[in-house]
Amino acid sequence: MAHAKNHDYHILAPSTWPLLGAVGGFVMLFGAVVWMSGGLTIFFKSVELSGPWMFLMGLAAVLYVMFGWWAECVAEAKIGDHTPVVQIGLRYGVILFIMSEVMFFAAWFWSFFKHAIYPMEDYAGTEYVAPIFYQVDALHLPLINTLVLLLSGCAVTWAHHALVHENNRKDLITGLSISIALGVLFTALQAYEYGYLLKQGWEFGGDEFFSNFFMATGFHGFHVLIGTIFLTVCLVRAMKGDFTPKQHIGFEAAAWYWHFVDVVWLFLFFAVYLWGV
Repeated sequence: MAHAKNHDYHILAPSTWPLLGAVGGFVMLFGAVVWMSGGLTIFFKSVELSGPWMFLMGLAAVLYVMFGWWAECVAEAKIGDHTPVVQIGLRYGVILFIMSEVMFFAAWFWSFFKHAIYPMEDYAGTEYVAPIFYQVDALHLPLINTLVLLLSGCAVTWAHHALVHENNRKDLITGLSISIALGVLFTALQAYEYGYLLKQGWEFGGDEFFSNFFMATGFHGFHVLIGTIFLTVCLVRAMKGDFTPKQHIGFEAAAWYWHFVDVVWLFLFFAVYLWGV
């Protein structure tokens, strides 16, 4: 039930979620470092905690915090805590988060172009030696994946227009369903592409091109997976009738994130698949 408010702000009650999230994130990342280094095992009351177990424990804690904290945010929206002023703050938060993601991918683009244009190698002479690039047929599977992701973005835009401008819940659900299906298809095609390239002798690392290619496209694929989950949650909420034309911050954040994923892939397609070869 919604309740009346005599001000435009949301005063949060004391919560344990930030502390639990910080502890879970620390354990997860510490476990990942230990796992990758392979050099430390912690014994706690005769229980052996190796890197993989610490990582999984931290991941479980992070997932638990995410589910519980965001469930509270959904409940806050339903009871009227997300006033227009609060919605502005939430939108700013999403924008800042996406900007941090932009800088994350900027680092990989910087590394790719830097090694492509000015590789750091020790040469005996003064002659420039061009770096090694491995050709990828960009106009086949990568182009198909590009079209799949762009069509998914179109479906999200259709769903958003149906909700905000028409209050058409049927088209909202249909658009989200199509977008999620295309996101899953993109992930499947990228997994197939990776399998094919590995059979052709590509490696996860080994030189600058392999490292930049798999880190940039792999992290993008991870973001597609997260975005697909994001949209799936929005689909479930839409089917339960949560969103309205004036109250849909969660869906709006998912749509912004998905369009960001689209734009990053366009840059990757033109830089890594076309220009890089």
